[in-house]
Amino acid sequence: MTGMNAPLDPTPRPVVNGGKLWAGGAATAAVAALIAVAGILLGRGLFDIDVLAPKGEGTWGDASTGWYALGAALAALVATGLAHVLIVTTPRPMRFFGWVVGLSTVVAVLAPFVTDADLPVRFYTAGLNLLLGIAIGSLVAGVARSATILIPPRPAARPYPQQYR
Repeated sequence: MTGMNAPLDPTPRPVVNGGKLWAGGAATAAVAALIAVAGILLGRGLFDIDVLAPKGEGTWGDASTGWYALGAALAALVATGLAHVLIVTTPRPMRFFGWVVGLSTVVAVLAPFVTDADLPVRFYTAGLNLLLGIAIGSLVAGVARSATILIPPRPAARPYPQQYR
């Protein structure tokens, strides 16, 4: 076809503002780490539940508290990277993102139940993992949506008019 009747490429192209996405991912990592620390303090201090370490380690616990918070922060950064890759490579990226984060959260919730820890410890840790999964998934999804714009469809390449051939 020539002229103004050229077909449109029907697919909008996503463009990601990487700085905005990763700044939001870093903020999500900080929130996730703080949720982990607050959850451990709440469990040990208020409910007297041995979350990740025995009571003998005190309310703040031992190094496992730091590792748990670091793991939560890293999970948020991995989720940010996943969102970025999915946005630039797949159709319906946030649908895939939701499934991956949702299933990862299910695994994190079930993981404490394959240990030999006391039942209250298992349930509390599972609940904390659920809260972390919801927070990370919702925050990264929101940041990814706000950091992505869709470029409207553009005309397909037009052949040169007859007079230029």
